Amino acid sequence: VIVQSNLKVDKQCCKAANEANRKLGMIKRGFKFKHRKIMLPLYKSMIRPHLDYCIQAWKPHLRKDIDKLEKVQRRATKMVERLYEYSYDDRLRILGLTTLETRFIRADLIEVYKMFQGLDCLDRNSFFEMDRGDKRGHSFKLFKKRFRLDIGKFKFANRVFDDWNMLDEETVTAGTLNTFKAKLDQVKALVFAN
Repeated sequence: VIVQSNLKVDKQCCKAANEANRKLGMIKRGFKFKHRKIMLPLYKSMIRPHLDYCIQAWKPHLRKDIDKLEKVQRRATKMVERLYEYSYDDRLRILGLTTLETRFIRADLIEVYKMFQGLDCLDRNSFFEMDRGDKRGHSFKLFKKRFRLDIGKFKFANRVFDDWNMLDEETVTAGTLNTFKAKLDQVKALVFAN
């Protein structure tokens, strides 16, 4: 992962987008028949991992960087036969995909769940401070620290705060990771509305 001294990730975004676009070009040249049953598994196994790799550490917050990555997925969905004329949102719906931005939020929430359940070797206390107030919501509410600079505002522990605190008790206390993912997908309309 490439992170500059000012903690910007635009070089990492360029690297990920370029690598993914190279693979997309290879697929475009190598496959004559581009049916969704072929293209979707190829996209999920060869392209998307470049865009998702270690996203919790370098998630872009600038619109230009997010758009650069989203452009790769936009190009991939246009390659599927009979979907070129549809809008990007319609292509995503038809293929059963979400925007990369939504996917990044989901990945952040899954990582927080893993930290709270002890499924990762990361200490949650080094990332988060629990909210001690008796606010409404679930029992794992996080306290959001205030930062003046973007470096603090967009680091993992601070950017995940709002989305995590919007979840309900049943979701954050799910017994297994797969149950959490299923419940998260059920409430994604609420969580990913921002």
